[in-house]
Amino acid sequence: MNQPHPTAAAPTTRGRRRRILTLVNKREAARVSRLLRAELVGGVIIMVAALLGFVMANSPLAEGFFALRDTRIGPESLHLNLSIGQWASDGLLAIFFFMVGLELKREFVAGALRRFSTAVVPVAAAFGGVAVPALIYAAINVGGPGASGWAIPTATDIAFAVAVLGLLAPRIPPALRMFLLTLAVVDDLIAITIIAIFYTAQINLLPLVIAIVPLTLYAFIAHRFPQQLARGTWAPWLIMLPLGVVVWALFHASGIHATIAGVVLAFTIPVSGRKATPLTEVFEHRFRPLSTGIAVPIFAFFAAGVAVGGDSNFPFDPIATGIMIGLVIGKPIGISLTTWLLTRFTRAELDPAVKWRELIGVGALAGVGFTVSLLVTELSLTHPGDADTARLAVMAASIVAVGVAACFLVRKPRAHTFA
Repeated sequence: MNQPHPTAAAPTTRGRRRRILTLVNKREAARVSRLLRAELVGGVIIMVAALLGFVMANSPLAEGFFALRDTRIGPESLHLNLSIGQWASDGLLAIFFFMVGLELKREFVAGALRRFSTAVVPVAAAFGGVAVPALIYAAINVGGPGASGWAIPTATDIAFAVAVLGLLAPRIPPALRMFLLTLAVVDDLIAITIIAIFYTAQINLLPLVIAIVPLTLYAFIAHRFPQQLARGTWAPWLIMLPLGVVVWALFHASGIHATIAGVVLAFTIPVSGRKATPLTEVFEHRFRPLSTGIAVPIFAFFAAGVAVGGDSNFPFDPIATGIMIGLVIGKPIGISLTTWLLTRFTRAELDPAVKWRELIGVGALAGVGFTVSLLVTELSLTHPGDADTARLAVMAASIVAVGVAACFLVRKPRAHTFA
């Protein structure tokens, strides 16, 4: 009697079931492994930068730190006379969103998200992981001054989460790591949509119309000369980067948060490559050091610079409570419950290598919301005191989320290798 293929679903009385949280082939597994290593290094750098910013903001160097953050530079005539802190959140973070956009397009066109069977669970889990924390925060802050911050606990910091996962559970199934990556990518897409829709006060259409010209030229060059851009060391920096800066400046002038420009630019990059490596992979390789080594760490350095005062009511502040409960409890509940409902009421089933304990741990790890959560804090809470409370809550919740995840993920080593 022939034995079923190990990755195939076994038939049941409800019909043939479809396994979820599996990697499709060795090539996909190798790509995930490379991406995990890159995110691990980036996450460690961001952690160090954030810790340094927090320490400086609570040290004798605090006055100099805040003076540096608030120093304004840039041409006033172009409405770009921004503080260094704003340049970090509006400018440098656009590079991070460009990388997110590249990963999003790759996943939807050539990755796990192109197949409904493999995309449905992480996509649904991501929506569950966004909806539950948002509802928790909204319920706690309804009618209060912090009500506009409902989106703060909805985000997952992919670099932080992957870095912590690599430290806590280096031997968990590769498919579960891919689940976290896919979940975080979709989570970022939802966050981008929320920022574009809910945190854009007023739109000036003229700069957006003008932006079509450099954006079209950017897309034309990317599709017409992909091999030249891939082979040339300086072409992406001397041609594409200046065009991208022009698009970013026009988006900034339009009133739409300028980081959205990074995603739009990334979506114009071709994924397929007939004879060579796809341009998305080339750009990821070229620009990732700029994103993970410079842009995001600088943002984290300034964003984490919050002076801790003597307010003993911090844990009971509705803003802090909503964020901490949303990230620490809402995230794992939303993700795990959505996944359970799909396995309970559809023909989907978990891969035998994936245990529910580990899945809940990954859901808890998704509560590490740092980069995007801090960005949404800046956009949603205009009162400095409320914003500082939210930043502290995001950092505290992320630390607690790591502890909760460790309870589920740290266990006796069990070897898992890419097959």
